[in-house]
Amino acid sequence: MRKILKVIVLLMAVFAWTSMVRAQDGDYIAWLEERSMLRNGGLLAEQVSGKGVQWEHPFAVPQTGEAVERASCWFVAYPAATITPKGESVLSALGNESMWKIFGDMGFRAMHTGPLKRAGGVVGREFTPTVDGWFDRISLELDPGFGTEEEYKILVANAATNGAVIVGDVIPGHTGKGFDFRLAERAYKDYPGLYSMVEIKKEDWGLLPEVPAGSDSANLSSSQVEALLEKGYIPGHLQRVLFSVPGEKGLTGWDATGVVKGADGIERRWVYLHYFRPGQPTLNWLDPSFAANRLIAGDIIKTRMVLGARFIRLDANSFLGIEIRPGADKCWSEGHPLSVVASDYIAFLMRKLGGWSFQELNLGLGDIAKFSENGPDLSYDFITRPGYDHALLTGNAELLKLCLRLMDEYGISPMKLIHAMQNHDEITYELVHFTEHADRTFDIGGREETGKEIREKAVSDMRETAVGKAAPYNKLSGNGLCTTYTGLCSAAFGVKDPYNMTGEEKEKVKNGHLLMALFNAMQPGVFAISGWDLVGALPLKPGRIPSLVADGDYRWINRGAYDIMGFSPDAETSSEGIPRAVSLYGPLPEQLKDPDSFASRIKRMLDIRSEYGIALSRRIELPEVKAKGVVVMVHELPGDKGIQATAINFGREPVKELIDINSAKGMAAKDLLTGEEEGKVFSSGKYDLDLGALEGKVLLFGETSEAE
Repeated sequence: MRKILKVIVLLMAVFAWTSMVRAQDGDYIAWLEERSMLRNGGLLAEQVSGKGVQWEHPFAVPQTGEAVERASCWFVAYPAATITPKGESVLSALGNESMWKIFGDMGFRAMHTGPLKRAGGVVGREFTPTVDGWFDRISLELDPGFGTEEEYKILVANAATNGAVIVGDVIPGHTGKGFDFRLAERAYKDYPGLYSMVEIKKEDWGLLPEVPAGSDSANLSSSQVEALLEKGYIPGHLQRVLFSVPGEKGLTGWDATGVVKGADGIERRWVYLHYFRPGQPTLNWLDPSFAANRLIAGDIIKTRMVLGARFIRLDANSFLGIEIRPGADKCWSEGHPLSVVASDYIAFLMRKLGGWSFQELNLGLGDIAKFSENGPDLSYDFITRPGYDHALLTGNAELLKLCLRLMDEYGISPMKLIHAMQNHDEITYELVHFTEHADRTFDIGGREETGKEIREKAVSDMRETAVGKAAPYNKLSGNGLCTTYTGLCSAAFGVKDPYNMTGEEKEKVKNGHLLMALFNAMQPGVFAISGWDLVGALPLKPGRIPSLVADGDYRWINRGAYDIMGFSPDAETSSEGIPRAVSLYGPLPEQLKDPDSFASRIKRMLDIRSEYGIALSRRIELPEVKAKGVVVMVHELPGDKGIQATAINFGREPVKELIDINSAKGMAAKDLLTGEEEGKVFSSGKYDLDLGALEGKVLLFGETSEAE
């Protein structure tokens, strides 16, 4: 009897312990779900579902003209690098009334804040930091380190008072390893449907790598990817492995989790896709649960309807579809039709709610045209960006001129593009179009070269002039050049120590920087310039940020802290601990007192851009120029304002050349930057172009001339 009682007591104890564990597990699951993006996205959908608000705006066709007319000049912020007034949050600083008064006077009609939502991951109930500069968000709530929703709404209001709008971000390709991913690992409800992840049968766990102590996943080797492909678990190797760290070999885009006990008590191991870092699991846009679609819809509603942003950026939206290709050594993982459809869906919903979107799409021109047909209203200008960077570095604009001609070939209007200066990433030298068309021959500078030859030459030129012994302050990434635009200009002019420049060297760097700005600002579409550009931030020395570059991700040297208004001149770091970058130009209030400062000359460009409607103009000619360093773009201005030409000499020697401007026959020219007369176009269409070394002109043609 005693033995029976002991067994009963033991069973009761086991039952009580099991119940307690289950209760604890259930409590943790509830904690995760309460904070998950999928759940909260569903709650946000209630603001739109069944409401008239979703039928107030047309949405099927891109509204490029309307978007550009509303906001054609943007300031691009980076929250983690923003130096704030003492005791104030980043959002409070970005909404500062005195700053917005200056922005309004300068002509900025939008601020792109950069990602502001909580990012990183969750281990247990502890938050882990971002692994990719807040591009691994785990919540629809703002990161409390940046400020509050109330402060965001004040930012929106102060921008509106000065005629501007706010641009937010949606990251449709991945999340961090936050609440949603932890629920997916536990096979809870439809959370596994959020991700491109596959449960591996226990009998096949031997095909998976061991997970090191202290990690929650391990990268699959090439052979392990092939073994799982053969078993039918995954579609295989990616077209490209998009790690930012150069030199690492054998990495794949697939990771395996350790053993995870599910909400149902069953232990599982999973393999999941990540295009970028292992901490950025990829969403699945064609799972029957449509969980990813619902999560992103919630994110859009939060950004547009709750916070009040009018634009959103689609980050890396070319990686939203993946498909097996039987017989091929790699799957279809870039520019997939599903990526086009998903991008269309996001653009539709944003327009349906009275906003606009733009895409960060670094693909070949054919794919950019496909994604733009019904999708986002604007695209980031990855087409000309490598070209004008290369032109300044080398004095040779032939690559840039080829890129402009290719835009015409593929029917991509410059008005569809955001012509931007520095951003948070490296200066890309992927030159995707020439990789995709490696065997096609192109006419570049009067020579026939293959796409492969063009790309290899451009990358070689960059490596020779912008890094290493030539410019040790700049670094390479897997995709290009890590530096700021003042760092690029320093390399272009052979500056060995940009942190101790002579007055003459500073002037050269400033003028080169302005030349790149002129190219971007004086053409149709949106012009965007960053805080790093406006203060003239130099790249950080890696020794100042050892923990950030420890894994070889040198993009952090681009992201030094800056003080746009001189809020805290004694601050050595931003609130996120990023060291202050050496600034060549200084804060805006001081710069604007000097008519020859970088900011004052940018203001002059923006005044011209606004007065003549250059943002809404139409490019009608790309005159052929023999001089290798010169590029000329001719535009028809809106409202019968005439013909305008942007002429830039990236070369180091003056140029005098007779060119054809057929749309301005018999018209006199005036340089809008200087107010000086610049000769006349003959009735034959010939024009004597006269440019100094590293000089740009904004020519307005008018007044019929009798000259021959």
